This record gives sequence, structure tokens and C-alpha cells, in this order.
Amino acid sequence: MTTMGSLIGLVNRIQMACTALGDYGGGDNSFSSLWDELPSVAVVGGQSSGKSSVLESIVGRDFLPRGSGIVTRRPLVLQLHKTDEGQQEYAEFGHLPRRRFTDFNLVRREIQDETDRVTGKTKQISPVPIHLSIYSPNVVNLTLIDLPGLTKVAVEEQPESVVKDIEDMVQSYVAKPNCIILAISPANQDIATSDAIKLSREVDPTGERTFGVLTKLDLMDKGTNALDVLEGRAYLLQYPWVGIVNRSQADINKNVDMIYARRKEREYFASSPDYGHLASKMGSEYLAKLLSKHLESVILAKIPGITSVINKGIDELESEMDHLGRPIAVDAGAQLYTILELCRAFDKIFKEHLDGGRPGGDRIYGVFDNQLPAALRKLPFDRHLSIQNVRKVVSEADGYQPHLIAPEQGYRRLIEGALNYYRGPAEASVDAVHFVLKELVRNSVGECQELKRFPSLQSAIAVASYEALEKFRDEGRKTVVRLVDMESSYLTVDFFRKLPQEVEKGGNPATTKGGNPAATPVVDRHAEGHFRRIGSNVSSYVNMVTDTLRNTIPKAVVYCQVKEAKQSLLNHFYTQIGKKEGKELAELLDEDPALMEKRVQCAKRLELYKKARDEIDSVSSVR
Repeated sequence: MTTMGSLIGLVNRIQMACTALGDYGGGDNSFSSLWDELPSVAVVGGQSSGKSSVLESIVGRDFLPRGSGIVTRRPLVLQLHKTDEGQQEYAEFGHLPRRRFTDFNLVRREIQDETDRVTGKTKQISPVPIHLSIYSPNVVNLTLIDLPGLTKVAVEEQPESVVKDIEDMVQSYVAKPNCIILAISPANQDIATSDAIKLSREVDPTGERTFGVLTKLDLMDKGTNALDVLEGRAYLLQYPWVGIVNRSQADINKNVDMIYARRKEREYFASSPDYGHLASKMGSEYLAKLLSKHLESVILAKIPGITSVINKGIDELESEMDHLGRPIAVDAGAQLYTILELCRAFDKIFKEHLDGGRPGGDRIYGVFDNQLPAALRKLPFDRHLSIQNVRKVVSEADGYQPHLIAPEQGYRRLIEGALNYYRGPAEASVDAVHFVLKELVRNSVGECQELKRFPSLQSAIAVASYEALEKFRDEGRKTVVRLVDMESSYLTVDFFRKLPQEVEKGGNPATTKGGNPAATPVVDRHAEGHFRRIGSNVSSYVNMVTDTLRNTIPKAVVYCQVKEAKQSLLNHFYTQIGKKEGKELAELLDEDPALMEKRVQCAKRLELYKKARDEIDSVSSVR
């Protein structure tokens, strides 16, 4: 069996660790708040309900700030640890983990100072809790959360919204199904007007989570008592009401010892004609034991659920850590290896875009299948091979000596002039593919999750890739222009040999072997039909070249740009990286500070969850 309080102590440690990470319930955290899953006891009451006195009676020490108006302005998570008899009492704050307070007047001052540190020396409130652990042989193992007292009016230096702000803060705690509500109400006021009961009724209408505490029984008018409340007739709860008799203001002023006050409280109930029959279930000592036993039983019942939340949180956090990346080693060799691994991760994504594993590579085919043919169809061959232009070009090519048989120079000039038009579509294809490749680089850099950690390396890889693509584009331009120039530099002779020969009108026609005239057309070199035939012949040749270039330009572009990008996009970058010193490598792996902080917090939360899981397993195995 577990020792009493081992489970409560476990929850205490988890709550303290959660607060250190800023995860204290009701916040906007990336993961389900572990705090929200932990059973706790929230102390709720209106101002002057005796809430602070109840807590001090349970602890057996005078340690809480006192004063008029709102004194408790931050939640106080009070964790009580029972020690062996004879051991010295001391307190520790979560924000001062290695400092022990044996003077409880200093504890009161530190609560006030820590409150002012967050809220300032005003009457503002804050949801950030203060963690206080008290070790004493005079307490039971228990955790209580002291919340700001409910109020109806804002006092000086407080905004008008403070009434609702306090109620919302208290609601954020007591509305959770794992929260046990300790509702403090003064006996000298009508229970129907109790702020604590009103609030608990809203969030726990059946009273399954509420423990009612009635204070100031000794201050009721003579001849009256609170039996209707204590015996559940005025307002029924699932658990019996507990009456408390606090120290009087005179006792507080005289610094009456809390242990003595407990004894006086026991004597009051034992000797009371009204409450004597309930004496064994009255008083702050009984209340503490009741809450401790109930809290441990609730924790025990909630362990499976808590374990499930912890395991789910560990899975989520480990996934997040994988997404954020593990910390980088400090030695140059490991850093170089990391950079190369990141480059390979980027290169893999880039190749997937080209090969069809990811979208985008098909746009390159779109350049060859749509853009290039459309550009070739728009070339101004109709104007270039119009009768007027053909006559002009042929006449200029003849010079002072008209051609005798066929206008060869005219043909050459017409063909060369037509082929020059191919340069535009050829270079446009190179530029279009270059643009697609740059887009794929940009997309690949953005999609490489590992690179997002390192903006400097991300930028360096992008710049190096763009520089490589520029070189590939230059080579691609040279190659496609060279293809066009090759077509211009040597015409396909067989094409022209197959054309029917023309004889100028009045000339001697060719004869066959039998001496008969050959079927060679006789033309007038000044006639329109002659120039139309020349234009038609040139157009046929140009169409043949168009078909050739439509196939060879894509081959050249793929060979010079796409293939090179797949094979050697980062080759020069690798060479440069290999020459860098440790400091330069570290600069490339300089992470985004926000991401680094996110990883640190994620690692701390993961450590908390794993430690909590191990402790629960340990406690469960003992049990």
C-alpha cells in the first residue's frame, strides 16, 4: 500500500513543474494542459468570509498576508507535506527552490513581494500562481489552491472589471471536473447570499465536488445556531458540512499560537450545547484530514486518465521535437555532416518535384508541348515569304548579275532570314524552364521541414541553387542558339535536289538520253509565279527545320538545364562548404531564436511528462 500522501506529493511535484513551464491551467498551450487533469482543491469564498483563517488553521501557522480589500491577488498553490515528529517546520517557494524559510513572518512578506513582482504595488490581480510548500509534523499531506476572494465592488486603484476578472479566474479553476471546491461561507450571514455557494452551484449543481465550510460560528447572534446548514437541511451537499471556529481579531493581534487556537476550537465544539453531537466532525483538523483522504482517493481513481493524458502528451511532444529538430553538435565535423544532410534533404525534395513525386515538374513539359510550338506558329514567316519580300530579297541577292538558272543566293538569304526567327522561341524556352526550376527550388526550400530551423543555411542553399541555375541557363542559351546556327550554316542539299528544275523562258531545256526534251518547267524569272514558287520552296524547307528544332530544342534544354540541375545543383556549394571553418559553419546553423526557445520549452515539457509517467508507474507498483 502507498503511504498516505505519496499520491498527493506526486501531484504536487507535477503541478509545480507545470507552473514553472507556464502551464497552470486555463492558458493557451499547444498541448492539453496536464495541470487541468490533476485533481486539486480550490478554496473559494467572498472577502471577509474567513478564508485565510481557515487555511492558517489547517496549516497551524500564521503566514498569509492580511489587510483590507483584496489581499489575495494571485492564486496560491499551498502544498502541505507531513514530516516526522520533532522535525523543524519550514517553507519553500517554487520560485526560490533552494531557500528554506523557517520564519513564517518572512513567508508572509515573500508572498506579498512575489505578488507585487507580477501585479505591481497596485490592487491588480494575476492568474499566475505562487507555489508554496510547507513541511511540518502538524499538517496532513494536502494541496490547496487559495484563490482571490470574490467581491462585488472595485476599490481604489482597481479597474471596474476587477469584479468580473476575479470571478472569471475563480471559474477557470472550479469549472474543471477534476477540481474539488472548498466553499467558505460565514455562519453569521444568510447561506442563500453566500458568494462561494452561489458560484459552486453554477459549476457543480449536484454538489458532487463541493465541500461546504461554515466559519464564524462563534460570532452568531445569541440564541441562534447554524444546525440547519451543518446538518444539510438549508443546502444539501454530497459531503457533510464542516464548521470552523477561527481565531478572533483580538487573538490575531496578540499573536495567539495556532496550535493553541486549534485546541480552543476543539474545546468550543466539545462543550457547545448546539454542536456537541457533531464535535467529532467539526474543526480545522478534521477538515484537513477529510480533504486529504478524499483528495488521495480522487487521485487514485484518476490515475488511469492522468496516465493516458501523459502518454498522449509524450507522443505529441516527441512528434513536435522531431518536427523542430534535435539540438546541433558543437564540433565542426558534426556541423558539416548536418549541413550536408540538410542539403541532401533539400535536393531529394527538388528531384521529387522534377520526377513527378511532387507537383511542378510537369510545367517543364508544358513549355515544350505548349509554349514552344505556339511560339513557332507565331513566327512571321507569311510576311517574310510574301511575294513582295521574296522578289526584293532575290533581286538584292542577284546584284548586277541576275541569276542564270536558279536564284541560289536568294534562296540562302531567305532561308537564313527565316531561321534567325527561331532564336526568340529557342531562348524563350530556356528562360521559361529556368523560371520553373527557380520556382521548384523556392518550393523545395520551403517544403524542407529540416531547413526551417536554419534561416541562414536556407538562404545560402537558395542563393547557391539560383547561381547554379543561372550557369545552366547560360549554357542552355548557347546550345539552343548553336542549334539554330547549325541549321543556317549548312542547308540540307537533298531537299533542294528533289525540287523540279526551272529553265528561264527562251532558254534551252534539258533533254533526256533519247534526245527528247525533259519535263522541266519553263518560267519567266520576272513573273509572279516564279517568286511564289521560290517562297513555297523556302516555306517547305523552313517547315522541315521547324519540325527538327521542335524536337531538338527540348533535348538541348533538358540536357543543359534539367539534367544538370538534377545531377549537380549544389556541387559548387559543396565545394565551398568543405572550405569553411567551424565558426562559419556555426553561422550557417544559426537557428531562429524563437524556434530555439520553442524547442527548449518543448524539451522541458517532454521531460516533465516523462518524469511524471515514471513517478506514477513507481507509485502504482508500490501500491
